[in-house]
Amino acid sequence: MTEPLSGALARMRAAILGEQTLVRAVASGRQKGTRPPWRRAELRYVDLSAGRHLQVTTYDEAQAHTANHAVGEAAAAAVDGLLGESFGNWHVETTTETHQLRVTKKLDAIVHTRAQVAEQDATHDRDKARLLPESDPVFRALGLSDHEGRMKPSRQGKYRQVEEFLRILDASISDAMDKGHLRRPTADDPLRVVDLGCGNAYLTFVTERFLSHERGLPVHLTGVDQREQSRDHNSVIAAELGVDATFVAAPIGEVTLDRRPDVVLALHACDTATDDALARAVEWETPLVLAAPCCHHDIAAQLRRTPTPAPYAALTRHGILRERFADTLTDGLRASLLRLAGYRVDVMQFVGSQHTPRNTLLRAVRTGRPADGGAAREAYDELVTTWGVSPRLGELLGGPRSDG
Repeated sequence: MTEPLSGALARMRAAILGEQTLVRAVASGRQKGTRPPWRRAELRYVDLSAGRHLQVTTYDEAQAHTANHAVGEAAAAAVDGLLGESFGNWHVETTTETHQLRVTKKLDAIVHTRAQVAEQDATHDRDKARLLPESDPVFRALGLSDHEGRMKPSRQGKYRQVEEFLRILDASISDAMDKGHLRRPTADDPLRVVDLGCGNAYLTFVTERFLSHERGLPVHLTGVDQREQSRDHNSVIAAELGVDATFVAAPIGEVTLDRRPDVVLALHACDTATDDALARAVEWETPLVLAAPCCHHDIAAQLRRTPTPAPYAALTRHGILRERFADTLTDGLRASLLRLAGYRVDVMQFVGSQHTPRNTLLRAVRTGRPADGGAAREAYDELVTTWGVSPRLGELLGGPRSDG
């Protein structure tokens, strides 16, 4: 049920200024036809040597900016300034309640409030602000945190991967929506996220939790994995978390969907399973694709069977260099093919190499405008001819493939 925005924001203000009860508040998204100065803002209280302050962390596209405001007039002014910006969503947690406010197209508010029991943490030297705190129920359901909501020591690396992935996801969705490449979902037509090769769905569930609870976006999740054990396991977790999700046991190339997905994830799908996922995303004309490739055996095997072209013998003479070059060549060819298919592609590192050697992420946003057809296709053809390789993705997108 909608209500006047001014009254709803006044209630959020009172909750945020509760210096003894606020756990945290998050502002994100944007109202129709506007662009707030920050992509996201997070608020919590911290105890400094000068007394308790309201800490405000704002995020632009590149970095975070933190400022501390003394309790009283300074904190109130900071809160009023943020409430006056055109954020589309507010998530406010106190020690007794959680409020989720969403601004409608008509600039009314829809507020969902539920009871909770939480503790305020005003420690100043806490780790940098997390998009999902380690106490979030999703981590406990996935077995990453203990019953007290603390991340298990053996899972700290996975937690860092989750956080870095969410930061890229958050920025990618905001940018795609702002530029009109990705639609804005509604309760009747939620954002359709499909994870191809989801396995035990760690990042799948974390994605849903972040988008629905932190961004305030209605989400329907579909996870695809050919193992029935994965489908059954993930369905149990979804029921435990109350997630709107469907899990399917099927090969990526055979799965059918009722509706075109808005976002396709392919996170550590092994070898050519990543190519299968990218090909399906192109077939569905998916607006946003995030793929983190795993192993690259296919091109690596082809390089071992094919004489290295001159003068590049030094790149493949040693096994470790050949394997690393195969990784680079594979993902470079994938990026080229996606550009030819009408996507803008970024290749980036999404977590430090000290945490995992498989840390490349392909981000593809469908623009509908293929790369300069003649020159781009000629460059791609020359690359595969020079190295004597036949990429699986090229075959799936309609090109020839010869394993010889």
